[in-house]
Amino acid sequence: MSESEAGHRLIPHTADLRIEAWAPTRERCLAEAVAALVDSFLERPLPCASTAVETSLPADSDENVLVGVLEEVIFQGEVSGMVPVATEVSADRSGVRVRFQMVDLAAATPCGAVPKAVSLHRLRFRRDSHGWRCAVTIDV
Repeated sequence: MSESEAGHRLIPHTADLRIEAWAPTRERCLAEAVAALVDSFLERPLPCASTAVETSLPADSDENVLVGVLEEVIFQGEVSGMVPVATEVSADRSGVRVRFQMVDLAAATPCGAVPKAVSLHRLRFRRDSHGWRCAVTIDV
């Protein structure tokens, strides 16, 4: 799998949203999952970032890291009114470090329901012979 083979898609799901993402590395797959989440409720092109937010998350399991990153996006939207237009993820000793390039939600054009929570039902995040893949259901 080459770097150009990273991506994501949204899958219709009864009363919810299902996201799939893939990439050569775990960290890039996490960033693709964030992009999919944002694409589910904001139109592209997204406005330019106005600030950055960094956070560290423990990595007790790959699935928990995925949930933590996506929950941070939802939290930032609800609390600060900001959403990421770009995401960088790097591994560190205790887990992952995430840097979100943020924009005010009011500056973006909505196109779908704002996500409310990450569901643990049918959550997947693992490495396969082509790289890393994840799938997650989002409550909207």
